[in-house]
Amino acid sequence: MRITLFAVGRLKAGPEKDLASRYLDRFAKAGPAVGLELAKLVEVQESRASNADTRKREEAGALEKALPEGAILVLLDERGKTLDSQAFSDAIGRYRDNGKRDMMLAIGGADGLDPELRAKADLVLNLGTMTWPHQLVRILIAEQLYRAVTILSGHPYHRV
Repeated sequence: MRITLFAVGRLKAGPEKDLASRYLDRFAKAGPAVGLELAKLVEVQESRASNADTRKREEAGALEKALPEGAILVLLDERGKTLDSQAFSDAIGRYRDNGKRDMMLAIGGADGLDPELRAKADLVLNLGTMTWPHQLVRILIAEQLYRAVTILSGHPYHRV
């Protein structure tokens, strides 16, 4: 299953980008052994519209253009479900085992996600009840993708 990471906003050069890249690289190297592949990282500019609703709609439009046909859509949103690492790994494994070819994990912009897009998502996750800056969310989800691969492969990286 090919996994695309979609993000509104671009990471500038620095330690956050380096750390996110390190985990995505680990995922890309370890994933094929369990049938997972890093398809690509899609970064889009934040909308410059004058109001939040329009910005969310425009950013959702950019996401939908990048979404492969028939892909599983997983959104990161404060109104989503909180899963532990094992449950996240299990969900990815189930989608893969059910023959899904593509999955997109999406990090929205500063205003959040368009409600219509959220309604179309296969899974909406949150990373806890605290608010996280975009840079850290990118690192957290990259690490969780790598962790999911290690769980699915039985590697000892994940300890409970």
